[in-house]
Amino acid sequence: MPTSHLSSQIRNGTPRNIAPTLLYPRRPSLFNLLEKSGGERQLHTSQPVKAEYRTLKNIQHKRTWLSALKTRQELEAKAAAKELVDGKAAGKLKRGIDGLPVVEGGEPLRLDLTPKRMGDSLVTFSLPFRKDEWLVDSYVNANGQLRLGSLFEDLDALAGQIAYQHTGPGPTTVTAAVDRISIISPLRSFCDLSLTGFVSYVGRSSMEVTIEVRKVSTPPSSPLPDAGRDGFLDGEVGEQDADGDMFMTCFFTMVALDPSSKRPIAVPPLLLETPEEEQIFARGEANKQTKLATSKLSLDKQTPNDEESDLIHALHLKAKAIRKGVEPAVPFMGATKHSSTQLMQPQYRNRHSYMIFGGYLLSSTFELAFVCASAFARSRPRFVSLDPSTFEQPVPVGSILYLEACVAYTEPAWPKEGTRVQVRVESKIRMPGGAAGEEKGTGVFNYTFWCEEEGLGVMPVTYEEFMVFVDARRRAGRQREWVEGHGQGEGHGKMQVEGVAREWFGNRN
Repeated sequence: MPTSHLSSQIRNGTPRNIAPTLLYPRRPSLFNLLEKSGGERQLHTSQPVKAEYRTLKNIQHKRTWLSALKTRQELEAKAAAKELVDGKAAGKLKRGIDGLPVVEGGEPLRLDLTPKRMGDSLVTFSLPFRKDEWLVDSYVNANGQLRLGSLFEDLDALAGQIAYQHTGPGPTTVTAAVDRISIISPLRSFCDLSLTGFVSYVGRSSMEVTIEVRKVSTPPSSPLPDAGRDGFLDGEVGEQDADGDMFMTCFFTMVALDPSSKRPIAVPPLLLETPEEEQIFARGEANKQTKLATSKLSLDKQTPNDEESDLIHALHLKAKAIRKGVEPAVPFMGATKHSSTQLMQPQYRNRHSYMIFGGYLLSSTFELAFVCASAFARSRPRFVSLDPSTFEQPVPVGSILYLEACVAYTEPAWPKEGTRVQVRVESKIRMPGGAAGEEKGTGVFNYTFWCEEEGLGVMPVTYEEFMVFVDARRRAGRQREWVEGHGQGEGHGKMQVEGVAREWFGNRN
């Protein structure tokens, strides 16, 4: 979904001793490497940026909603008149991703394709919770812990800001997918957080944005409450950062569009100046190829393999036995469903005025997934990760948003005790006045939680549910590879972090 652009609100300063880390579990951060080196080095960036925390989610809209609504009505009238003159039906207007009529025949937008450094898109953003209790109040949940949905809104907004640092303000930048968000190490209590990200890979029109969220050390005497036993997940066991201050890592895929034609446009390539930067870029290319290969094997395009077909049949027989009372009861997938319906108001819109901010959708889907996992486990689940999820279509202002969550797959937690519960959230929209059955899918979001109860299971019944189960099982396997392979699964290769630190922080003319 389109995200916020804060170029009019950011504060430019002198280059800082800060650089994007490689965000690999179990590896030291470049920040820490710099401190250990004792050197006063600076990252070479052409436009260092520090985003103001009070403005990150206060999206800088181009116009008020009433002004945007008037503009849309005028464009609709002009486009309809032109279509009638051309002998076409006004109801068949070609529309772009923002829902507006596409302007044909205009001069296409062409960006300056001068290569840019990875550091040119670097943005850092701080949440000083320790000194601002009202900031805490806007991020706290009912249990006195960090409301992750609010942080997800920041992550999406920051990804958009980073993408615009690379492309400039001309194109419309949208979030195409969230490749992964992972909890790495525990957040036991409210502390200051630092969010840092950069463009780590560029295709023709797409950009991979890498973001890390780190805990900033603060005095232990702070009066803010401890999260307690039901605080945040202790991270993937074995993924702990060497210094324990890495809280979360994130990967977004952003796409640049021509504002008039709504078509993807070429973005500046990355200037790779060191072998380490080439490795970062190669990781992004490997991620892209992995996603393409996964897409080709999708159950929407291919039948289940032999092993999966045998599993489906075995589960079918077990479901029959459960109904007869021969096998112990296991919750059927259909019984785990939870849903919500919302009217999309203009206050949730993105900076382009007509569509809903992607971060709001992340927050809404996450909280419904949490409700689903909690009801299923009858306990308070702990968030582990958001696995590859896609924004398939934009959500227009004024539409009705339907969200449906279900438990798609469970497995024993590894290597600790408990159960991993994967929740799938599907989003659909329908315009007010539309007939039943006119809903259009807009995205699928996959959340994984850890629950302390052991032996939790879910049983698919219909063929559609079996496909959901198998797809989630595949995703769980890729997730395990990502963790157990030191990030080598899904295209995350081993990196020479010390070398990268030297290059990023080395003196450059």
